[in-house]
This record gives sequence, C-alpha cells and structure tokens, in this order.
Amino acid sequence: MIISNEEFDKLRTELSINSKNGLDFILSASVIWMFITFIWTLDYTSYDKSIMTFIIGSLMMPFALILSKVLKTKWVNKENPLQSLGLWLNFAQLFYFPFLIFVLIKMPDYFVMVYVIITGGHFFPYAWFYKTVWFAILAGIIVIGALLLGLTSTSDKMYCIAGFMSVMLMILAMLLYWDVRKKENISLTDNQ
Repeated sequence: MIISNEEFDKLRTELSINSKNGLDFILSASVIWMFITFIWTLDYTSYDKSIMTFIIGSLMMPFALILSKVLKTKWVNKENPLQSLGLWLNFAQLFYFPFLIFVLIKMPDYFVMVYVIITGGHFFPYAWFYKTVWFAILAGIIVIGALLLGLTSTSDKMYCIAGFMSVMLMILAMLLYWDVRKKENISLTDNQ
C-alpha cells in the first residue's frame, strides 16, 4: 500500500494526539529520575547505587501504564500502522545497555551520567515520530548537559546529573503537553 506524504503526516499527527506525545512515559520517567536522584545522595558505593538505579528504573513501564489510564492515552491503535514503530524506537536504547553494563563494572562513578546520556539520546527519533521538535532539542540538551556535569562534578555529586535529568524531563513534559494541545486545536479547526 502506497500512501502520500500528506496521508503519512496525518498518521503521525494522529499518533501524536492519541498518545499525547508519549507524555505518560515522560512523566513516569521524571518521577523515576527523582527517585534516582535521591538514590545517588545515599552513602553507598557507586556500584550499589547503580544497581538500585536499575531496580527503580524497572518501575517506569508500570507507572507509565497507570499514567496512560489517567491521561487517556492510547498505547495500541491497530488503525494506525505507525503505532508499533514507537515501541521499536524505545527498544533501540536496549542495544546501548552493554556499554552501560561495562561502565557499571569498570567505572561505576559514571554510571548515572552514561544512563542519562543513553536515555536522553534515545529521545531524538521521537521528534520525527511525533512531529515535534521538542524531543530533538531536549535530547541535545540532556546529552550535552549530562556530559558537562559528568566532566565537572566529583563522584560524590553525581546526583546532580540525575536531578538535571528529572528537571529536563519535567520541562519536556510541559513542552509536549503544549505541543499536543496545539495539534488538537488545529485538528478541531480542520474538522469544522
């Protein structure tokens, strides 16, 4: 089946509106990164804090599912063939986890920085997916910001990187909410 560019863009806009730009995942992640920030303030080894980070990170999907019910987002839409691409884009970050595990074993002080860079970088393709530049802009800010904080912070201040990530995710959530509201208004106007 061949579709026009206009129809393709319409599918992307529909996806953006129905899933609210993935707002449930972004809000879930911002809360999880608050907990990770707290973990990195504790008086444990960086290795132990890294393991705790992995454990708390596993709560993101269940929390996003709860938020999807509250926000009324659609995770499955069989009518839109692009829907499953979002899941594939999310799974792509798992291929960076061997590097994360290397850092966990060899340089655990920098684990949280690498985790933030991987997570922030994986947002970039969502700019195209949801037709919003905010994912691309925040991906760049998160990646560069985490690197700069990692280069300038001592190992006992790595919680700043996790806190930075949480704040950036909150900002991204606000921008994505604004973006989806704008698309909803345009869509309503077009349908009248």
